[in-house]
Amino acid sequence: MLILTVMNQMASHELVSGNFDFWAAVVIFVIAYVLIISEKVHKTVTAIFAASLMLILRVLTQHEAFHMESLGVDWNVIFVLISMMIIINIMRPTGVFEYIAIKSARLGRGEPVRIMIILTVVTAVLSALLDNVTTVLLIAPVTILITDALGVDPVPYLIMEAAASNIGGTATLIGDPPNIMIASKAHLSFMDFIIHLTPVVVIMMAVLVLLIKIVFSRRLHTTDEQRQTILDMNEDKAIKDPVMLRKSVFVLALVLVGFIFHGVLKYEPATVALFGAGLLMLLSNTKNPHHILAEIEWPVIFFFIGLFIIVGGVVKVGLIKMMSTEALALTHGNMFKTSMIVLWFSAVASAIVDNIPYTAAMNPLIVNMAEQLWPGLHGIELLHHKELMPVWWSLALGACLGGNGSAIGASANVIVLGMAERAGRKITFFRFFIYGFPIMLLTVLISNLYIWLRYYVL
Repeated sequence: MLILTVMNQMASHELVSGNFDFWAAVVIFVIAYVLIISEKVHKTVTAIFAASLMLILRVLTQHEAFHMESLGVDWNVIFVLISMMIIINIMRPTGVFEYIAIKSARLGRGEPVRIMIILTVVTAVLSALLDNVTTVLLIAPVTILITDALGVDPVPYLIMEAAASNIGGTATLIGDPPNIMIASKAHLSFMDFIIHLTPVVVIMMAVLVLLIKIVFSRRLHTTDEQRQTILDMNEDKAIKDPVMLRKSVFVLALVLVGFIFHGVLKYEPATVALFGAGLLMLLSNTKNPHHILAEIEWPVIFFFIGLFIIVGGVVKVGLIKMMSTEALALTHGNMFKTSMIVLWFSAVASAIVDNIPYTAAMNPLIVNMAEQLWPGLHGIELLHHKELMPVWWSLALGACLGGNGSAIGASANVIVLGMAERAGRKITFFRFFIYGFPIMLLTVLISNLYIWLRYYVL
Protein backbone atom coordinates (compact mmCIF):
# COMPACT_ATOMS: atom_id res chain seq x y z
CA MET A 1 0.00 0.00 0.00
CA LEU A 2 2.79 2.41 0.92
CA ILE A 3 4.66 1.67 -2.30
CA LEU A 4 1.52 2.14 -4.43
CA THR A 5 0.76 5.45 -2.74
CA VAL A 6 4.33 6.64 -3.29
CA MET A 7 4.15 5.62 -6.96
CA ASN A 8 0.91 7.58 -7.36
CA GLN A 9 2.55 10.59 -5.74
CA MET A 10 5.54 10.22 -8.04
CA ALA A 11 3.29 10.19 -11.08
CA SER A 12 1.37 13.31 -10.05
CA HIS A 13 3.88 15.38 -8.10
CA GLU A 14 4.45 18.66 -9.93
CA LEU A 15 8.06 18.87 -8.78
CA VAL A 16 9.07 15.57 -10.35
CA SER A 17 6.96 15.71 -13.49
CA GLY A 18 9.43 15.80 -16.33
CA ASN A 19 12.36 15.93 -13.88
CA PHE A 20 15.11 13.91 -15.56
CA ASP A 21 17.27 13.55 -12.43
CA PHE A 22 14.36 12.20 -10.42
CA TRP A 23 13.29 9.55 -12.89
CA ALA A 24 16.86 8.58 -13.74
CA ALA A 25 17.60 8.02 -10.04
CA VAL A 26 14.38 6.03 -9.49
CA VAL A 27 14.92 3.79 -12.53
CA ILE A 28 18.58 3.12 -11.61
CA PHE A 29 17.61 2.42 -7.99
CA VAL A 30 14.76 0.01 -8.85
CA ILE A 31 16.67 -1.91 -11.53
CA ALA A 32 19.74 -2.19 -9.31
CA TYR A 33 17.72 -3.59 -6.41
CA VAL A 34 15.88 -6.06 -8.67
CA LEU A 35 19.22 -7.33 -10.00
CA ILE A 36 20.67 -7.57 -6.48
CA ILE A 37 17.65 -9.54 -5.26
CA SER A 38 17.53 -11.84 -8.31
CA GLU A 39 21.31 -12.46 -8.24
CA LYS A 40 21.26 -12.65 -12.06
CA VAL A 41 24.29 -10.36 -12.04
CA HIS A 42 26.85 -10.32 -9.23
CA LYS A 43 25.72 -7.77 -6.67
CA THR A 44 29.07 -5.95 -6.66
CA VAL A 45 29.00 -5.54 -10.45
CA THR A 46 25.43 -4.25 -10.24
CA ALA A 47 26.23 -1.77 -7.46
CA ILE A 48 29.35 -0.36 -9.14
CA PHE A 49 27.69 0.03 -12.55
CA ALA A 50 24.53 1.59 -11.09
CA ALA A 51 26.66 3.99 -9.02
CA SER A 52 28.66 4.98 -12.11
CA LEU A 53 25.38 5.70 -13.94
CA MET A 54 24.35 8.05 -11.10
CA LEU A 55 27.59 9.96 -11.71
CA ILE A 56 27.61 9.83 -15.53
CA LEU A 57 24.01 11.11 -15.68
CA ARG A 58 24.92 13.79 -13.10
CA VAL A 59 22.23 12.74 -10.64
CA LEU A 60 25.09 13.07 -8.15
CA THR A 61 28.31 14.97 -8.70
CA GLN A 62 31.59 13.25 -7.90
CA HIS A 63 32.09 15.68 -5.03
CA GLU A 64 28.70 14.73 -3.55
CA ALA A 65 29.40 11.01 -3.98
CA PHE A 66 32.86 11.01 -2.42
CA HIS A 67 32.93 13.97 -0.06
CA MET A 68 29.41 14.60 1.28
CA GLU A 69 28.44 12.40 4.22
CA SER A 70 24.71 13.03 3.72
CA LEU A 71 24.68 11.84 0.08
CA GLY A 72 27.80 9.86 -0.68
CA VAL A 73 30.03 7.05 0.52
CA ASP A 74 30.15 6.55 4.28
CA TRP A 75 33.90 6.14 4.67
CA ASN A 76 33.53 5.39 8.38
CA VAL A 77 31.72 2.14 7.49
CA ILE A 78 34.17 1.31 4.69
CA PHE A 79 37.29 1.69 6.84
CA VAL A 80 35.82 -0.18 9.82
CA LEU A 81 35.20 -3.13 7.49
CA ILE A 82 38.61 -2.96 5.79
CA SER A 83 40.49 -2.58 9.08
CA MET A 84 38.72 -5.47 10.83
CA MET A 85 39.32 -7.68 7.77
CA ILE A 86 43.07 -6.88 7.97
CA ILE A 87 43.16 -7.79 11.67
CA ILE A 88 41.36 -11.10 11.07
CA ASN A 89 43.54 -11.93 8.05
CA ILE A 90 46.64 -11.58 10.24
CA MET A 91 45.09 -13.60 13.08
CA ARG A 92 43.81 -16.46 10.92
CA PRO A 93 47.16 -18.23 10.22
CA THR A 94 47.97 -18.39 13.95
CA GLY A 95 45.43 -21.23 14.33
CA VAL A 96 43.54 -19.53 17.18
CA PHE A 97 40.13 -20.20 15.69
CA GLU A 98 40.82 -23.91 15.16
CA TYR A 99 42.06 -23.97 18.76
CA ILE A 100 38.78 -22.48 20.01
CA ALA A 101 36.67 -24.97 18.03
CA ILE A 102 38.64 -28.05 19.14
CA LYS A 103 38.72 -26.82 22.74
CA SER A 104 34.93 -26.36 22.59
CA ALA A 105 34.44 -29.91 21.31
CA ARG A 106 36.60 -31.36 24.07
CA LEU A 107 34.75 -29.30 26.69
CA GLY A 108 31.60 -30.96 25.36
CA ARG A 109 33.21 -34.32 26.27
CA GLY A 110 32.30 -35.75 22.87
CA GLU A 111 28.54 -35.39 23.46
CA PRO A 112 26.96 -34.23 20.14
CA VAL A 113 24.28 -31.95 21.61
CA ARG A 114 26.62 -30.46 24.20
CA ILE A 115 29.19 -29.76 21.47
CA MET A 116 26.49 -28.11 19.32
CA ILE A 117 25.52 -25.82 22.21
CA ILE A 118 29.13 -24.85 22.95
CA LEU A 119 29.97 -24.20 19.28
CA THR A 120 26.77 -22.18 18.90
CA VAL A 121 27.56 -20.00 21.93
CA VAL A 122 31.19 -19.58 20.81
CA THR A 123 29.95 -18.52 17.36
CA ALA A 124 27.62 -15.93 18.89
CA VAL A 125 30.34 -14.47 21.11
CA LEU A 126 32.94 -14.31 18.31
CA SER A 127 30.33 -12.76 15.98
CA ALA A 128 29.79 -9.97 18.51
CA LEU A 129 33.52 -9.33 18.97
CA LEU A 130 34.64 -9.76 15.34
CA ASP A 131 31.81 -9.98 12.82
CA ASN A 132 29.43 -12.77 11.82
CA VAL A 133 30.80 -13.37 8.31
CA THR A 134 34.39 -13.78 9.52
CA THR A 135 33.26 -16.03 12.37
CA VAL A 136 31.42 -18.58 10.21
CA LEU A 137 34.30 -18.58 7.72
CA LEU A 138 36.57 -19.71 10.55
CA ILE A 139 34.24 -21.97 12.57
CA ALA A 140 32.38 -23.85 9.81
CA PRO A 141 35.34 -25.88 8.41
CA VAL A 142 36.35 -27.07 11.90
CA THR A 143 32.73 -27.93 12.67
CA ILE A 144 32.61 -30.23 9.64
CA LEU A 145 35.85 -31.87 10.84
CA ILE A 146 34.42 -32.42 14.33
CA THR A 147 31.06 -33.77 13.14
CA ASP A 148 32.82 -36.16 10.77
CA ALA A 149 34.82 -37.49 13.75
CA LEU A 150 31.56 -37.89 15.71
CA GLY A 151 29.79 -39.54 12.78
CA VAL A 152 26.85 -37.12 12.92
CA ASP A 153 25.19 -34.91 10.31
CA PRO A 154 26.98 -31.51 10.23
CA VAL A 155 24.01 -29.67 8.67
CA PRO A 156 22.11 -28.94 11.93
CA TYR A 157 25.36 -27.70 13.50
CA LEU A 158 26.09 -25.38 10.58
CA ILE A 159 22.55 -23.97 10.49
CA MET A 160 22.56 -23.33 14.24
CA GLU A 161 25.94 -21.62 13.92
CA ALA A 162 24.63 -19.42 11.10
CA ALA A 163 21.62 -18.49 13.26
CA ALA A 164 23.86 -17.81 16.27
CA SER A 165 26.17 -15.65 14.16
CA ASN A 166 23.25 -13.45 13.12
CA ILE A 167 21.93 -13.25 16.68
CA GLY A 168 25.36 -12.63 18.24
CA GLY A 169 26.27 -10.10 15.58
CA THR A 170 23.22 -8.06 16.58
CA ALA A 171 24.74 -7.33 19.99
CA THR A 172 27.51 -4.90 19.00
CA LEU A 173 28.36 -2.11 16.58
CA ILE A 174 30.85 -4.27 14.65
CA GLY A 175 28.98 -7.60 14.82
CA ASP A 176 26.88 -7.23 11.66
CA PRO A 177 27.31 -4.80 8.72
CA PRO A 178 23.79 -3.28 9.17
CA ASN A 179 24.81 -2.22 12.70
CA ILE A 180 27.93 -0.48 11.39
CA MET A 181 25.78 1.37 8.86
CA ILE A 182 23.14 2.34 11.43
CA ALA A 183 25.78 3.47 13.94
CA SER A 184 27.48 5.67 11.39
CA LYS A 185 24.24 7.28 10.15
CA ALA A 186 22.76 7.81 13.62
CA HIS A 187 26.09 8.61 15.34
CA LEU A 188 25.65 5.77 17.84
CA SER A 189 28.58 4.50 19.90
CA PHE A 190 29.84 1.00 20.60
CA MET A 191 28.48 1.27 24.15
CA ASP A 192 25.04 2.34 22.85
CA PHE A 193 24.72 -1.06 21.18
CA ILE A 194 26.02 -2.88 24.26
CA ILE A 195 23.53 -1.11 26.52
CA HIS A 196 20.49 -1.35 24.26
CA LEU A 197 20.91 -4.57 22.26
CA THR A 198 23.20 -6.95 24.16
CA PRO A 199 20.64 -7.67 26.95
CA VAL A 200 18.01 -8.92 24.51
CA VAL A 201 20.63 -10.88 22.54
CA VAL A 202 21.61 -12.73 25.75
CA ILE A 203 17.95 -13.67 26.24
CA MET A 204 17.69 -14.87 22.63
CA MET A 205 20.80 -17.03 22.95
CA ALA A 206 19.42 -18.60 26.14
CA VAL A 207 16.23 -19.46 24.22
CA LEU A 208 18.26 -20.84 21.30
CA VAL A 209 20.25 -23.09 23.64
CA LEU A 210 16.99 -24.38 25.14
CA LEU A 211 15.62 -25.06 21.64
CA ILE A 212 18.75 -27.02 20.71
CA LYS A 213 18.33 -29.21 23.81
CA ILE A 214 14.66 -29.86 23.06
CA VAL A 215 15.00 -30.47 19.31
CA PHE A 216 18.28 -32.39 19.04
CA SER A 217 18.65 -34.37 22.27
CA ARG A 218 17.02 -37.45 20.73
CA ARG A 219 18.30 -36.96 17.20
CA LEU A 220 22.07 -36.77 17.57
CA HIS A 221 23.98 -39.82 18.79
CA THR A 222 27.52 -41.13 18.50
CA THR A 223 29.55 -44.16 19.58
CA ASP A 224 32.07 -44.42 22.40
CA GLU A 225 34.88 -44.82 19.84
CA GLN A 226 33.89 -41.69 17.96
CA ARG A 227 33.53 -39.77 21.22
CA GLN A 228 37.03 -40.81 22.17
CA THR A 229 38.34 -39.48 18.84
CA ILE A 230 37.21 -36.01 19.89
CA LEU A 231 38.69 -36.36 23.37
CA ASP A 232 42.03 -37.41 21.81
CA MET A 233 42.28 -34.18 19.77
CA ASN A 234 44.95 -31.78 20.96
CA GLU A 235 43.93 -28.15 20.58
CA ASP A 236 47.46 -26.98 21.40
CA LYS A 237 48.69 -28.43 18.10
CA ALA A 238 46.33 -26.08 16.25
CA ILE A 239 48.40 -23.07 17.34
CA LYS A 240 50.96 -22.52 14.58
CA ASP A 241 52.41 -19.15 15.62
CA PRO A 242 52.11 -18.46 19.37
CA VAL A 243 54.16 -15.23 19.22
CA MET A 244 51.93 -13.71 16.54
CA LEU A 245 48.87 -14.96 18.43
CA ARG A 246 49.88 -13.01 21.54
CA LYS A 247 50.44 -9.87 19.48
CA SER A 248 47.07 -10.33 17.73
CA VAL A 249 45.15 -10.82 20.96
CA PHE A 250 46.81 -7.73 22.43
CA VAL A 251 45.89 -5.56 19.44
CA LEU A 252 42.33 -6.95 19.23
CA ALA A 253 41.82 -6.23 22.93
CA LEU A 254 43.18 -2.71 22.38
CA VAL A 255 40.75 -2.17 19.48
CA LEU A 256 37.77 -3.41 21.52
CA VAL A 257 38.70 -1.06 24.38
CA GLY A 258 38.97 1.71 21.80
CA PHE A 259 35.51 0.90 20.48
CA ILE A 260 34.07 0.99 24.00
CA PHE A 261 35.57 4.39 24.80
CA HIS A 262 35.61 5.97 21.35
CA GLY A 263 32.79 8.33 22.33
CA VAL A 264 34.72 9.60 25.35
CA LEU A 265 37.98 9.83 23.37
CA LYS A 266 36.14 11.54 20.48
CA TYR A 267 37.46 9.10 17.86
CA GLU A 268 35.30 7.57 15.13
CA PRO A 269 35.19 3.70 15.09
CA ALA A 270 37.06 3.72 11.77
CA THR A 271 39.98 5.59 13.37
CA VAL A 272 40.20 3.01 16.16
CA ALA A 273 39.96 0.06 13.76
CA LEU A 274 42.47 1.53 11.31
CA PHE A 275 44.98 2.15 14.11
CA GLY A 276 44.58 -1.47 15.23
CA ALA A 277 45.07 -2.77 11.69
CA GLY A 278 48.16 -0.61 11.16
CA LEU A 279 49.66 -1.57 14.52
CA LEU A 280 49.14 -5.30 13.94
CA MET A 281 50.66 -5.08 10.44
CA LEU A 282 53.67 -3.34 12.00
CA LEU A 283 53.97 -5.98 14.74
CA SER A 284 53.64 -8.83 12.26
CA ASN A 285 57.03 -7.84 10.76
CA THR A 286 55.74 -8.71 7.32
CA LYS A 287 58.09 -7.63 4.53
CA ASN A 288 55.36 -7.79 1.93
CA PRO A 289 51.80 -6.96 3.03
CA HIS A 290 50.44 -7.98 -0.38
CA HIS A 291 48.94 -11.27 0.84
CA ILE A 292 47.28 -9.59 3.84
CA LEU A 293 45.65 -6.91 1.69
CA ALA A 294 44.82 -9.35 -1.12
CA GLU A 295 42.67 -11.43 1.25
CA ILE A 296 40.41 -8.48 2.10
CA GLU A 297 36.90 -9.09 0.76
CA TRP A 298 37.21 -6.35 -1.86
CA PRO A 299 33.96 -7.33 -3.65
CA VAL A 300 32.11 -6.66 -0.38
CA ILE A 301 33.87 -3.30 0.08
CA PHE A 302 33.04 -2.12 -3.43
CA PHE A 303 29.47 -3.36 -3.06
CA PHE A 304 29.12 -1.02 -0.08
CA ILE A 305 30.69 1.89 -1.98
CA GLY A 306 28.35 1.47 -4.94
CA LEU A 307 25.35 1.05 -2.68
CA PHE A 308 26.01 4.27 -0.79
CA ILE A 309 26.15 6.21 -4.07
CA ILE A 310 22.93 4.62 -5.39
CA VAL A 311 21.03 5.46 -2.21
CA GLY A 312 22.58 8.95 -2.17
CA GLY A 313 21.08 9.55 -5.60
CA VAL A 314 17.51 8.77 -4.54
CA VAL A 315 17.98 10.79 -1.35
CA LYS A 316 19.08 13.84 -3.37
CA VAL A 317 16.13 13.73 -5.79
CA GLY A 318 13.57 13.41 -3.00
CA LEU A 319 12.30 9.83 -3.31
CA ILE A 320 13.26 8.92 0.25
CA LYS A 321 11.54 12.04 1.58
CA MET A 322 8.33 11.10 -0.24
CA MET A 323 8.46 7.56 1.17
CA SER A 324 9.04 8.84 4.71
CA THR A 325 6.08 11.21 4.35
CA GLU A 326 3.83 8.29 3.43
CA ALA A 327 5.23 6.18 6.27
CA LEU A 328 4.33 8.96 8.73
CA ALA A 329 0.84 9.19 7.23
CA LEU A 330 0.44 5.43 7.72
CA THR A 331 1.38 5.55 11.44
CA HIS A 332 -0.04 9.06 12.08
CA GLY A 333 3.27 9.95 13.75
CA ASN A 334 2.81 7.30 16.46
CA MET A 335 6.38 6.21 17.21
CA PHE A 336 5.38 2.93 18.87
CA LYS A 337 3.53 1.88 15.71
CA THR A 338 6.50 3.09 13.66
CA SER A 339 8.91 0.99 15.76
CA MET A 340 6.78 -2.13 15.36
CA ILE A 341 6.34 -1.66 11.62
CA VAL A 342 10.08 -1.06 11.15
CA LEU A 343 10.93 -4.13 13.27
CA TRP A 344 8.65 -6.62 11.50
CA PHE A 345 8.98 -5.18 8.00
CA SER A 346 12.79 -5.17 8.38
CA ALA A 347 12.77 -8.80 9.50
CA VAL A 348 10.59 -10.01 6.62
CA ALA A 349 12.39 -7.85 4.05
CA SER A 350 15.82 -9.01 5.27
CA ALA A 351 14.75 -12.64 4.89
CA ILE A 352 14.01 -11.91 1.22
CA VAL A 353 16.64 -9.30 0.38
CA ASP A 354 20.19 -9.09 1.69
CA ASN A 355 19.99 -6.93 4.83
CA ILE A 356 22.82 -4.63 3.70
CA PRO A 357 21.03 -2.92 0.76
CA TYR A 358 17.84 -2.87 2.80
CA THR A 359 19.53 -1.00 5.66
CA ALA A 360 21.20 1.38 3.21
CA ALA A 361 17.75 2.41 1.95
CA MET A 362 16.09 2.58 5.39
CA ASN A 363 18.71 4.76 7.11
CA PRO A 364 17.94 7.98 5.20
CA LEU A 365 14.21 7.24 5.35
CA ILE A 366 14.28 7.27 9.16
CA VAL A 367 16.36 10.47 9.18
CA ASN A 368 13.88 12.13 6.82
CA MET A 369 10.99 10.99 8.96
CA ALA A 370 12.62 12.56 12.01
CA GLU A 371 13.22 15.83 10.16
CA GLN A 372 9.52 16.07 9.37
CA LEU A 373 8.44 15.24 12.92
CA TRP A 374 10.86 17.62 14.65
CA PRO A 375 11.77 20.31 12.07
CA GLY A 376 13.40 22.54 14.68
CA LEU A 377 16.07 19.97 15.57
CA HIS A 378 19.28 19.14 13.74
CA GLY A 379 22.33 16.88 14.02
CA ILE A 380 22.81 14.73 17.11
CA GLU A 381 19.89 16.42 18.86
CA LEU A 382 17.59 15.20 16.08
CA LEU A 383 19.14 11.74 15.51
CA HIS A 384 19.17 10.95 19.25
CA HIS A 385 15.67 12.23 19.96
CA LYS A 386 14.18 10.13 22.76
CA GLU A 387 11.21 9.04 20.63
CA LEU A 388 13.40 8.14 17.65
CA MET A 389 15.84 5.85 19.48
CA PRO A 390 13.49 2.81 19.63
CA VAL A 391 13.08 3.09 15.85
CA TRP A 392 16.86 2.80 15.34
CA TRP A 393 16.98 -0.27 17.62
CA SER A 394 13.97 -1.77 15.82
CA LEU A 395 15.78 -1.38 12.50
CA ALA A 396 18.94 -3.01 13.87
CA LEU A 397 17.06 -5.94 15.41
CA GLY A 398 14.82 -6.51 12.40
CA ALA A 399 17.60 -6.26 9.80
CA CYS A 400 20.06 -8.50 11.69
CA LEU A 401 17.63 -11.14 12.96
CA GLY A 402 15.61 -11.26 9.75
CA GLY A 403 18.64 -12.78 8.07
CA ASN A 404 17.81 -16.08 9.78
CA GLY A 405 14.53 -16.30 7.85
CA SER A 406 16.04 -17.77 4.70
CA ALA A 407 19.25 -19.16 3.24
CA ILE A 408 19.93 -15.88 1.38
CA GLY A 409 18.86 -13.51 4.17
CA ALA A 410 22.38 -12.84 5.44
CA SER A 411 25.90 -13.08 4.06
CA ALA A 412 26.84 -15.51 6.87
CA ASN A 413 24.11 -17.93 5.68
CA VAL A 414 25.35 -17.85 2.09
CA ILE A 415 28.91 -18.59 3.23
CA VAL A 416 27.79 -21.52 5.40
CA LEU A 417 25.80 -23.01 2.51
CA GLY A 418 28.77 -22.68 0.16
CA MET A 419 31.18 -24.33 2.59
CA ALA A 420 28.75 -27.16 3.29
CA GLU A 421 28.31 -27.81 -0.43
CA ARG A 422 32.08 -27.87 -1.00
CA ALA A 423 32.34 -30.44 1.80
CA GLY A 424 29.68 -32.62 0.13
CA ARG A 425 26.97 -31.74 2.71
CA LYS A 426 24.59 -29.62 0.63
CA ILE A 427 22.03 -27.62 2.62
CA THR A 428 18.87 -27.04 0.61
CA PHE A 429 16.95 -23.77 0.75
CA PHE A 430 13.98 -25.62 2.27
CA ARG A 431 16.01 -27.36 4.98
CA PHE A 432 17.52 -24.05 6.08
CA PHE A 433 14.04 -22.51 6.07
CA ILE A 434 12.65 -25.27 8.35
CA TYR A 435 15.22 -24.41 11.03
CA GLY A 436 15.85 -20.73 10.34
CA PHE A 437 12.38 -19.26 9.87
CA PRO A 438 10.98 -20.36 13.27
CA ILE A 439 14.15 -19.00 14.92
CA MET A 440 13.63 -15.70 13.11
CA LEU A 441 9.97 -15.47 14.20
CA LEU A 442 10.81 -16.33 17.81
CA THR A 443 13.72 -13.87 18.10
CA VAL A 444 11.75 -11.04 16.45
CA LEU A 445 8.84 -11.72 18.80
CA ILE A 446 11.24 -11.50 21.75
CA SER A 447 12.54 -8.22 20.27
CA ASN A 448 8.97 -6.95 19.97
CA LEU A 449 8.30 -7.60 23.64
CA TYR A 450 11.68 -6.14 24.62
CA ILE A 451 11.14 -2.87 22.74
CA TRP A 452 7.59 -2.53 24.04
CA LEU A 453 8.59 -3.16 27.68
CA ARG A 454 11.86 -1.22 27.75
CA TYR A 455 10.91 1.87 25.78
CA TYR A 456 7.12 2.17 26.05
CA VAL A 457 6.16 0.55 29.38
CA LEU A 458 9.12 0.91 31.74
